[in-house]
Amino acid sequence: MIAILGAGKMGEALLSGVLRAGRRPSELVATARREERATLLRERYGIETVSNPQAAAKSDTLVLAVKPQDMGALLAEVGPHVPPGRLVISMAAGITTGFIEDRLPEGTPVVRVMSNTPVHVDEAMSVVSAGLHASEAHLQKAEELLTPVGKVLRIPESLQDGATALSGSGPAYFYYLVEAMVDAGILLGMPRAAALEMVIQSAVGAAVMLRDSGEHPVLLREGVTSPGGTTISAIRELERHGVRAAVLEAIEAARNRGRELAGG
Repeated sequence: MIAILGAGKMGEALLSGVLRAGRRPSELVATARREERATLLRERYGIETVSNPQAAAKSDTLVLAVKPQDMGALLAEVGPHVPPGRLVISMAAGITTGFIEDRLPEGTPVVRVMSNTPVHVDEAMSVVSAGLHASEAHLQKAEELLTPVGKVLRIPESLQDGATALSGSGPAYFYYLVEAMVDAGILLGMPRAAALEMVIQSAVGAAVMLRDSGEHPVLLREGVTSPGGTTISAIRELERHGVRAAVLEAIEAARNRGRELAGG
């Protein structure tokens, strides 16, 4: 039995992906803060919704999908009800495995996960890290749960804050760039819908080429950049305005903010 505690947007997306991958509704339970939310989950997916303590007591795997600021209260509520040895998977940004281990029975295996919003379309990037008591088998179990909704990568927990800044927040950076490119198309006289369609397809095509070609992004960019052509003129302007440095500083700022939030 898998329990998803705090089935908000990310929790529901994981729930939906697991069901699409072949799990039966009877194999999952979920919890929600509001009764109307619980009713929606029951009607939409045919799963059982229970209280947090009930979910903790009856499940083999607990997925903690609440917001970071709610994690302490959740652990205080479920801690006395978690049987020894149950796998706990945390999807809360900034919350360390040690924070969770200290509030659950001694020896509880914890796996920390950072995923991102493309989980809704089964294209998530999820990174996983083992806590003190999590074994290879526990990591594999977490990976099996996450694989249906995207790609999974193992990293040391010391890199989790960086992963949050890079891939957890990453989709927002691409949306920001798309927004700017669409505005440029409008500036050049194109209808918004046409500009958006062109930019989206360019983004999808570039992403597929990056994924499938195995080429370094520098080589792919050079393949578009002809001597004395239009692309190099655009790249010169991006470099002149310090776009590369701004990206580095922005992602570093996101990492630092994640650490601040985790610290309280």
